[in-house]
Amino acid sequence: MGVTTVTEMTDGVLHTLFRTEQGGHEQVVLCQDRATGLKAVIAIHSTALGPALGGTRFHAYASDEEAVQDALNLSRGMSYKNAMAGLGLGGGKAVIIGDPDVIKTEELLLAYGRFVESLGGRYVTACDVGTYVADMDVVARETRWATGRSPENGGAGDSSVLTAFGVFQGMRASAQHLWGDPTLRGRKVAVAGVGKVGHYLVEHLLEDGAEVVITDVREESVRRILDKHPQVTAVADTDALIRTEGLDIYAPCALGGALNDETVPALTASIVCGAANNQLAHPGIEKDLADRGILYAPDYVVNAGGVIQVADELHGFDFDRCKAKATKIFDTTLEIFTRAKSDGIPPAAAADRIAEQRMADARAAKAAQAATPAADPS
Repeated sequence: MGVTTVTEMTDGVLHTLFRTEQGGHEQVVLCQDRATGLKAVIAIHSTALGPALGGTRFHAYASDEEAVQDALNLSRGMSYKNAMAGLGLGGGKAVIIGDPDVIKTEELLLAYGRFVESLGGRYVTACDVGTYVADMDVVARETRWATGRSPENGGAGDSSVLTAFGVFQGMRASAQHLWGDPTLRGRKVAVAGVGKVGHYLVEHLLEDGAEVVITDVREESVRRILDKHPQVTAVADTDALIRTEGLDIYAPCALGGALNDETVPALTASIVCGAANNQLAHPGIEKDLADRGILYAPDYVVNAGGVIQVADELHGFDFDRCKAKATKIFDTTLEIFTRAKSDGIPPAAAADRIAEQRMADARAAKAAQAATPAADPS
């Protein structure tokens, strides 16, 4: 039987980390606990602004390489998200490899918690796709660096609540910028993915008077919406959703890569604003959207409500304080559109510039402080 060397397995990952613009991560930890079946990746992209905060994704990846790449992409996005949200936190992300419906156990989550604790607070975890509040309660039994816990255990509860609220604020800002009015009343909005975040977003849209069209790979998620709101329309899949006639706004709220070379040319919407992370499948898609006259609200800006919520646990959770911070996503989104127009670049590039400058300023301030001689106590 042939033996695959570590070099052979990780060459693509090492190339990304050390030789491309998408790298630059401070630390990547591969975690394995054979007794519980845990295989996880913790990626810390930046601690320039503070400890790296980001959720734990539990997913059945096609390969270990794909899992590592997802952790790298997601952690980088968290650095930008936390910077734009005005949090004193850096960016990190973790993925647990495997089908959570099959391998998730209390023992596995406890083992994962021990790995998080071993990083000494450089990484703070929370919920993501495939992990829930109850899971973070278990993880927190082994580490103090777990947020997104239940209120009974001193946490903020479901971060999807403010994630959806923040996306709604981003939509309002997009409507203000494009149509001069921050309301979605009378607008047709398509939501792809009505699970953890999407179903809360649908509630906001309906309350504001929008016409809503949905799709989801899980029939039970669609049925939950239709049973409660029969005025909502459901279509078979995302392909049908993006081609919906008369669409004003498209909200990708499932997994990443929703905006790609196939979907962007087919979009009928004037605005894209959704909760999914890493919506742009590759660099250049943001320009394709702009060339088509489609206004793109950067995903990591508008979906920051959840991270605002879980970050507040580190200071003693207060929901009203968090909601007030998440409301500011409206102003931040408008700021990005203004910067994009003045610089002649797509909004995604404008958001990146602002976030990168904030991180660079923080690194420079740390370097200056380290170079300053300590005062003579005498």
